[in-house]
Amino acid sequence: MPATLAQKSTPDEIRARFDADVDRFSRLDTGQQSTMDAPVVLELLRDLGRAWLVAGANILDLGCGAGNYTLTLLQAVNPLHCTLVDLSAPMLARARERVGAANRAGGTARTVQGDMRDVDLATGRFELIVTGAALHHLRGEDDWRRMFARLASWLRPGGMLFVSDFVACDDPAAQGVLWANYARHLEKVGGADYRDKVFAYVEREDSPRSLPFQFSLLQEAGFAAPDVLHRHSVFATYFTRKTA
Repeated sequence: MPATLAQKSTPDEIRARFDADVDRFSRLDTGQQSTMDAPVVLELLRDLGRAWLVAGANILDLGCGAGNYTLTLLQAVNPLHCTLVDLSAPMLARARERVGAANRAGGTARTVQGDMRDVDLATGRFELIVTGAALHHLRGEDDWRRMFARLASWLRPGGMLFVSDFVACDDPAAQGVLWANYARHLEKVGGADYRDKVFAYVEREDSPRSLPFQFSLLQEAGFAAPDVLHRHSVFATYFTRKTA
């Protein structure tokens, strides 16, 4: 029987898994093998960073892991004032090291450890918030609603939100087809054992929601209608702008 939201992993349990996996997530080429479209997303983010940002902009990388999204932005626009948020202290230490080395003179890297639902960040500070593979750890609808309201509060008017994440499909038949497609991808990467390992931690940790669900709550929180940049099976990337 699938786990209920109340049975899902706690933030401490999720943190422990990521604490032990810093080296893998520090690889831009292979760190996200379980994510079907990771190279495409990084290329999109780099190109959009070039279009959206100017040197010296303030960005927030929420659920930053080892800093791959911020490093990708720094390939396009440099220097940047970077705020990096993650549950895992070892991930943050690696992200701070890597971003510090990549940022040119005048850039900064601030790290904040904590649950994204609770961290204290300045209102109206950021031109861009990026978040990858983090929101699917939210649980009930109230969790999502409060998180989107927080994202809106941290952005400047007109600021951009870029989200790439593990998502669900509301239609059960379509969800079944997409899930089978994802299973085949995992088997190609690492065989049946790897597929089962990924599915086991997805069942324990994750609670993805559909794009219509997310888009409705984003507009409720003060964002413009989101636009899908890319979708591949159970992974999707979209952006939206905070209305003035």
